[in-house]
Amino acid sequence: MKSIARLALITTLAMAALGPAQALAQAYPNKPIRLVVPYAAGGATDIIGRAAAAELSKTLGVAVTVDNRPGAGGNVGAELVARSAPDGYTMLVSPSSLHGITPFLYSKLSYDPNKDLAPVIVLASLANVLVVNPAVKANSVADVIALAKAQPGKLTYASSGNGTTIHLSAEMFKQMAGLDIVHVPYKGSGPALTDLIGGQVQLMFDNIPSAINQIRAGKLRALATTGPKRSPALPDLPTMIEAGLAGYEATAWFGLSFPAGTPREIISRMNAEGMKATRAPDFIRRVNEQGYEMVGGTPEQMAATIQDELRRWGPVVKASGAKVD
Repeated sequence: MKSIARLALITTLAMAALGPAQALAQAYPNKPIRLVVPYAAGGATDIIGRAAAAELSKTLGVAVTVDNRPGAGGNVGAELVARSAPDGYTMLVSPSSLHGITPFLYSKLSYDPNKDLAPVIVLASLANVLVVNPAVKANSVADVIALAKAQPGKLTYASSGNGTTIHLSAEMFKQMAGLDIVHVPYKGSGPALTDLIGGQVQLMFDNIPSAINQIRAGKLRALATTGPKRSPALPDLPTMIEAGLAGYEATAWFGLSFPAGTPREIISRMNAEGMKATRAPDFIRRVNEQGYEMVGGTPEQMAATIQDELRRWGPVVKASGAKVD
């Protein structure tokens, strides 16, 4: 009888321990969730963030509202989330550059994107595209290289901010082709594209989703994409490798993160909702048309992907000598 009583007590204690976690998972969410986009409206991070917010609002049953907080290469918005209460109601659209490039570029950050943010899911990935203002006399990557070498220090390239894959894609191009072109950083792809179209800067390695409508409208001339294979959204464009730069590859991904310390039950719930989004036909079709490819996976897989980014971009940042402090 004593052993039976002891077993009953153990069972009761175990259920009591699980109770709060189960209750938390069932109760969450019960109010709107703020989704922070750490760049200005109009860029690839913003586009996927708004698409995800719309999809998650449907499946979670509460409003997921987008809050653009640009600045410092994404660090303003990211730190805001990192310093927020870890209760599941403030979430970040995490671009790969924030995790894989920022730690090498900034030596005096007041937060750590890979310690103060908890990975949830990688939603989508994409390649970048080399675009030029139509007034630039270049119809190929070879033409850009020739033009830059004929006018060292004269050509300018825009980026969505220091430390983004857009910035480092151009730095990789400079290194591999031996070019001297000048970096002009902006607070997101939106304002960068405005100046590129206006002729204030000459070229840019933009994320495909934010540039594709301008390419289709003829406001920008696209020369090549940066992935290992041609982009389904721009199938007629060669890759940078096909254009003559052997070994050139620069891609990006976008995930969701919570403040570190967010309960595992909440992370698991949001991961499950994110996976639903990556499998929803309408969502897939909408983002594929913009140049994204669905990814998905577990929080652990996102954490492993972050380590891959650190290994890939660390040498590029160090070789470029780029620092922002």
